[in-house]
Amino acid sequence: MYYVLMKDRDIRDNLATEQYLMNNVEFDEPLVLFYIEGPCIIVGRNQNTLEEINSDYVKEHNITVTRRISGGGAVYQDLGNLCFSFVVDSNDKNFGDFKSFTQPIIDALHQMGATTAEVSGRNDLLVDGKKFSGNAMYSKNGKTFSHGTLSLDVDLNVLTDALNVSADKIASKGIKSIRSRVTNLRPYLAKEYQDLTTEQFRDRLLLELFHVDNLEDIKDKEYVVSPEEQKDIDKIKEQYYYNWDWVYGQSPKFTAKQRKHFDMGTVDVRYNVEEGKIENVEIYGDYFGMKDTTDIKEKLTGVKFDHDSILSVLDQFDLDSYFKGIPQDELVKLFTP
Repeated sequence: MYYVLMKDRDIRDNLATEQYLMNNVEFDEPLVLFYIEGPCIIVGRNQNTLEEINSDYVKEHNITVTRRISGGGAVYQDLGNLCFSFVVDSNDKNFGDFKSFTQPIIDALHQMGATTAEVSGRNDLLVDGKKFSGNAMYSKNGKTFSHGTLSLDVDLNVLTDALNVSADKIASKGIKSIRSRVTNLRPYLAKEYQDLTTEQFRDRLLLELFHVDNLEDIKDKEYVVSPEEQKDIDKIKEQYYYNWDWVYGQSPKFTAKQRKHFDMGTVDVRYNVEEGKIENVEIYGDYFGMKDTTDIKEKLTGVKFDHDSILSVLDQFDLDSYFKGIPQDELVKLFTP
């Protein structure tokens, strides 16, 4: 087995590296990758991004959002989380057999004291019945990767807030995440591992996976991305993980609505969105205005359904002429995701 320790702390860069190594580098043994990243949300390939995230919270807290090429549900990660990924020939494993991929991780955690860690259901890892890992899988051109999260010390309050979306705000046919009871691994580890940093936790797992006492003993098994390979990885980053059309535009067709009562009347905004762009918008309510909102609706049609794009349209109008007495900043909140 070979291994890669990614140094970058941006999920988009790490997913691009994983994708490149799977599709472009031939290994004569399985490959395991470990990566750590700052606060981010990764939605599954078949999900509606905006249906999974609390957009206001995500924007306020500068949380990176991207979409992965594998299926499954949305996950939140921060520097207290460790990601792992096993890359193998497709013939070596059955697609969807998460247990065979994750069992080495479970065995390693048992050695570190988390003896109740287990594979559960379709693709989750549990400890004392609580979820600490979600896993997803992807296969192409004879290769398969199975990647997952390991919550060592994730901020669970941020996780809850960042992934909390009102059920009546957005409706679509996207694959919705199922919220589970989640926990961190740290309290379940043996005493000597209680104070490990995420990087130290990664290194300890690596030693357990390779059954060695020192990383120097497996240095010949480490794969390091070359500068030339990095150039190709950068192209993947721009094509997928930094690309608005991939992250948001790939979402299934959906409707979005927001309604709020103000002292000067109620405003109800409803969107139909397809490929991440506004296909149609309706504005209802008992508000007063000298001008007809048809002008605003026409300008919004065809615009990307994101905060900045909608704001750039609203900035073209004197909103008080359309919604008398309603504060502009409150209207912006109402109109934007």
